[in-house]
Amino acid sequence: MDEPDNIRNIAIAAHVDHGKTTLSDNLLAGAGMISQDTAGEQLAMDTKEDEQERGITIDAANVSMTHEYEDTNHLINLIDTPGHVDFGGDVTRAMRAVDGALVVVDAVEGAMPQTETVLRQALREGVKPALFINKVDRLISELQEGPQEMQERLMSVIADVNELIRGMAENMDDIPEDWTVSVEDGTVGFGSALYKWGVSMPSMQRTGMDFGDIMDLEQNDKRDELHERTPLSDVVLDMVCEHFPNPVDAQPRRVPRIWRGDAESELADTMRMVNEDGEVVFMVTDISMDPHAGEIATGRVFSGTLEKGQELYVSGTAGKNRIQSVGLFMGSEREEVDRVPAGNIASVTGLRDAIAGSTVSSVEMTPFESIEHISEPVITKSVEAQNMDDLPKLIETLQQVAKEDPTIQIEINEDTGEHLISGQGELHLEVITQRIRDNQGIPVITGEPIVVFREQPQEASREVEGQSPNRHNKFYLTVEPMAQEIVDAIQLGEVSMDMPELERREALQEAGMDKDTSQNVEDIHRTNILIDDTKGIQHLNETMELVLEGLQEALDDGPLAAEPVQGSLFRLHDAKLHEDTIHRGPAQVIPAVRNAVHRSLIDGEVRLLEPIQDVRIDVPSEHMGAASGEIQGRRGRVDDMYQEGDLMVVEGIAPVEEMIGFSSDIRSATEGRASWNTENAGFRVLVDNLQREKIMEIRERKGMKLELPQSIDYF
Repeated sequence: MDEPDNIRNIAIAAHVDHGKTTLSDNLLAGAGMISQDTAGEQLAMDTKEDEQERGITIDAANVSMTHEYEDTNHLINLIDTPGHVDFGGDVTRAMRAVDGALVVVDAVEGAMPQTETVLRQALREGVKPALFINKVDRLISELQEGPQEMQERLMSVIADVNELIRGMAENMDDIPEDWTVSVEDGTVGFGSALYKWGVSMPSMQRTGMDFGDIMDLEQNDKRDELHERTPLSDVVLDMVCEHFPNPVDAQPRRVPRIWRGDAESELADTMRMVNEDGEVVFMVTDISMDPHAGEIATGRVFSGTLEKGQELYVSGTAGKNRIQSVGLFMGSEREEVDRVPAGNIASVTGLRDAIAGSTVSSVEMTPFESIEHISEPVITKSVEAQNMDDLPKLIETLQQVAKEDPTIQIEINEDTGEHLISGQGELHLEVITQRIRDNQGIPVITGEPIVVFREQPQEASREVEGQSPNRHNKFYLTVEPMAQEIVDAIQLGEVSMDMPELERREALQEAGMDKDTSQNVEDIHRTNILIDDTKGIQHLNETMELVLEGLQEALDDGPLAAEPVQGSLFRLHDAKLHEDTIHRGPAQVIPAVRNAVHRSLIDGEVRLLEPIQDVRIDVPSEHMGAASGEIQGRRGRVDDMYQEGDLMVVEGIAPVEEMIGFSSDIRSATEGRASWNTENAGFRVLVDNLQREKIMEIRERKGMKLELPQSIDYF
């Protein structure tokens, strides 16, 4: 641990069911940590019961192992990440802690939508990719391919992955070398995680085996011999040691990417040098609960050395937290150690104020950039305790859930006593509610899933006036829809109010905002921006805080159905304020601004937006009509159909609301022979003939009055 040159921090990432956890088993067996016989079936990294039952990874799991490469012992800290789209947040957070990502692709299926997503998550964090093509045995035994066909298929998978990497790395200036993968360089491995064999160009040169030998042994069922002659773990771990950067190479490049502090400071130096004697800087990427030890914070040590008893600052909270113990994760077990120096992945107890994404340090410092999750919650369920006695425990558990998984949003409504959980999809919420039942022993009742909507103006409004209840204060606003490029920049965290003003201005101009507008940005709330176009108005400075409060309140509950407003650009043109402070307090300013915001939105023809998903169905050709009918029957549209191998692929988009219960319908329509997958694709405007009906439905559910204001008569 003390030699950062020989440390490799890596994550294994891939599409769901492409074999990440089975591959991790092989690596653990190769390092002598689990038995060779059960590797591949034991799924040692799926530590929770529900993961073993469902056969999928839900939480990212960490393990540290050693591997001898070129006569030197290397320490490999590995994180096995989930592949299911609902748990994408775990992948994003794991990428912050590592320097290399081993992307696993199924040889038969090829690069899939989630493969693209995990690659994007890795490159956005400045993490170097390498490729392992798994399930090659299926090409030989199931598809009976000859050497020529097999080579063509593998080359096309590599070409697809490289095209993705090239497209994403185009505008990244801080990557010195070419990050595409190639067989010749040794950054691509092939093999079968289930049967424990693997090859790469360097390993073939070392063992003298070629694809011909492999096909012979595979066809004659001599898989044990194949495993003995070219074991998978050696091939993959050698590739990791040789091609992935160690912390000393990676941190100088990664730190400026994820930290906006002063690059000339001493702190920046110790992080770049991975200096274990410097100030402690620790980035928390994961929080988990241990029934005995309490909360455990796992993350990456960028500089300094973590030791028991240290008192450290946690970004965004007052006071210090004291470290109770320091350790390393070995799958489900946590091994305590005396100290963890820079460049390693550590797990710590005692940081009670930390959440996933906190910066923990021995001196007060600029925190790291927050971890941006690509997708936002689209489905909500209500959760109630069956017995009133369990209520306090349920609230505590829900708050714990929100701390452990930042992609879940929890809203506790004191008035109605209902608790709403919003997550990435049906499975996400199902897993959370099941864990509350099983792990905490709280019987809960869950409501039907509800879909989250948004509101957005469709055109520029005229200038509208908002008046305060005492008629002494007036605000004049307009609104216009914002360009998608600017909305994307805000969502990806490239633009925020925490940035220095100059940097923010440049980022907005790059996204296409004109120069004058970008200089007057007063506030960014969700994906909405307020521009202050006023000139020399008395008392506006001291009233501005209340104006922003009114604006934010109005944007959280839009005028149509109290759903959040997104993608709008507001301009404050003028304001008339009363001389006397007492007549322009919160009770006057907030309603006036709220009024102006809602009026301008209605004048800009605000519409309801619904969340949509990209759908891809792979199905035998005789069931193709039924599969495309399933999408079209759900207000979806089919964009493309093409043949891939012996299957037809149907691609399209459909509203999330209509996709609830899709899995059972598609199974019965195609006799269970379709495999499909969905990915969140943002929001689109709901068609006009459904607007009024949907708005009324939401208003009724929220207990609002059912008449719309006169001014909304454009549906």
